[in-house]
Amino acid sequence: MRYVPSPIPLRFDLVYTATANPSGRMQYHKIKPGVAKERISRTEFINAFNTRDILAVRPLQDSNSPVFQLEFYI
Repeated sequence: MRYVPSPIPLRFDLVYTATANPSGRMQYHKIKPGVAKERISRTEFINAFNTRDILAVRPLQDSNSPVFQLEFYI
């Protein structure tokens, strides 16, 4: 997936991330910029992805891992 950064800065309240740890297990986080990073369940991540208004999605590319990782902004 190709990522094209936006030339316009986004105003967002939360960032949700799905990343793989070194063993390949997925970890999900909810980040309030400048405040806190909280680990969340897979169910909460999927719920947010399916129900919240998403401003942008950014794929996280790791050349060593075949795992699809992403973050999205709301």
